[in-house]
Amino acid sequence: MTDTKSLQSTQDYSIQKLPCVGLFRRLLAILYDSFLLAAILFIVSAIATTINHGKAVEPGDILYPFLVITIFTLSYLYFAWFWIHNGQTLGMKTWKIQLTAENNNKINWKTTAIRFVSAFFSWGVFGLGFLWSLFDKKKRCWHDLISKTMLVDLKDD
Repeated sequence: MTDTKSLQSTQDYSIQKLPCVGLFRRLLAILYDSFLLAAILFIVSAIATTINHGKAVEPGDILYPFLVITIFTLSYLYFAWFWIHNGQTLGMKTWKIQLTAENNNKINWKTTAIRFVSAFFSWGVFGLGFLWSLFDKKKRCWHDLISKTMLVDLKDD
């Protein structure tokens, strides 16, 4: 099999036949995506600083709410667009991980919104939502359970 294997483009794969992804590779993909997203958000922050006459945008500034909303929205769109179009962000593609719905349906905007927002909860409780994957037989985190999604391993053995 090739590394371009994709669950959504290959109809004969059953979710139950693909192995689930463990915490370590999941975190590596998150780290990779964080670097890419940080570059995008750096540009947004630079534009906001320019608009703010060369000063950093701080809480209390008129631009601050707009900057926060823009950062949140762009972060969501980064993940959602990739998840909807092929189930893989660039970090997930690098580590040969793919997001799929538990019921094998196509990932949609509602599912991505639920997954994205609930991931904050998984992180926010001291990362317990991620540690949960160490005890779940399908290696799902809390946001996987809430959004009814899972990460599958596309790596060739």
